[in-house]
Amino acid sequence: MREILRSNDVVYLSWVSALLADSGIEAVILDLHMSVMEGSISAIPRRMMVNDDQYEEAMTLVKAAEREFSRKPDFLLNGRVVLHQPKTGYRSAIDPVMLAAAVCEKPVGKVLDIGCGVGTAALCYAYRVPGNRVMALEEQPKMAALARENVAANGLDNRITIVEGDLLDAPKVLEPGSFQHVMANPPYVAAAQADPSMDLVRAASHVEGHAGLADWISFAHARLVHKGSLTLIYDPRRLDELMEALRGSFGGVIVFPLWPSIGPEQSGKDAKRIIVQARKGVRTPARICTGLVLHEADGSYTSAAERILRNGEALRL
Repeated sequence: MREILRSNDVVYLSWVSALLADSGIEAVILDLHMSVMEGSISAIPRRMMVNDDQYEEAMTLVKAAEREFSRKPDFLLNGRVVLHQPKTGYRSAIDPVMLAAAVCEKPVGKVLDIGCGVGTAALCYAYRVPGNRVMALEEQPKMAALARENVAANGLDNRITIVEGDLLDAPKVLEPGSFQHVMANPPYVAAAQADPSMDLVRAASHVEGHAGLADWISFAHARLVHKGSLTLIYDPRRLDELMEALRGSFGGVIVFPLWPSIGPEQSGKDAKRIIVQARKGVRTPARICTGLVLHEADGSYTSAAERILRNGEALRL
């Protein structure tokens, strides 16, 4: 076997391991002065090894990983949540933070995050609602690996479980009818309208793949208990499709716009995102809320947005 990488950054090692696994390359990680990794301390550099016949391909992937992965973490909720994420391609913005803020706290129970990416919404929700456990589903192995490392970095292993899998072939651990709340940030760009030059990781997060919006809604419905809540953040231009997908299975729909800014020059501008919440098996009529303005005229966050994004407060719909 040959060494392709030496590092004591366990998050980076996990990212590279997932990248190699995507290409069918199995890596072995050893401590520099020990024969096995288990039982070592993080300060000791670790060696990543691959078979001789896979060395050249593995080195190409390692160089790609160095370009993609950011060694410097980001911090959310005024430093309360640490987040490792790719340097390029998909990077969490405020959407998952707003999503997590809108999810119900009660009844106490399990929460499912569908398409969790690097775990942003799950982490923010777990910070705000310490009484509920979160399971988070992610299809992309690299993103799932980063999500697990982010959970560990925030000391939330006992409250957040990352599950790698496809919602069209649901892992058995995500049992039907077992979640009080489900949250999701589904891809909102139709495949026919996607930019073909978009980064693949970003495309997987933003562009609809083999699972369409109706599949996301159906999957969420099956996992929820009766009267359980579903909370989504989505593109308002597809609100009609979303309402059609909810029809018949969900009721009590709340539409909450997120307005970009205030001021005379912003008059008449459309909301860029909407938060939509609904409950399984209820018949309460839908309602449209005033919503939340995100930015002042000078571009700074409004005080209401600041309380959510910096202090981790709930977004009451």
